[in-house]
Amino acid sequence: MARDEEMTSFLFRLPKNLKRRLESKAQSENKSVNATLQEIVSLTLKDPPQQVEVGSFEKRNFLGQKIAGQKIDQANGLVEVKGIYYRYLIEGNRPVDKQADYIVIEAVGNIITLRPLVGE
Repeated sequence: MARDEEMTSFLFRLPKNLKRRLESKAQSENKSVNATLQEIVSLTLKDPPQQVEVGSFEKRNFLGQKIAGQKIDQANGLVEVKGIYYRYLIEGNRPVDKQADYIVIEAVGNIITLRPLVGE
């Protein structure tokens, strides 16, 4: 996945019903709305996302996945992603918030890095 300095953001407006459909699609794929929208735009522009083309099993299947805080087992230092347990890091070494949702932003070997989702 691209580094923060290679990313940009912009205001995107769309009808409420289309936003609901996008949120529903993201939820059904267990992904964030942002990751789902990136994938749709990439595929539409005939430029498949790098995470789909190359990389490890984890990178191809887990980058952009939304993870509920309840899936994080702090006692054992593990997080469950699609039924598989991985060691985890949280971006910025933040404490785990069981009520929050997270997105997988990196996967290296058996360690995944999570970023808290803020007000999706």
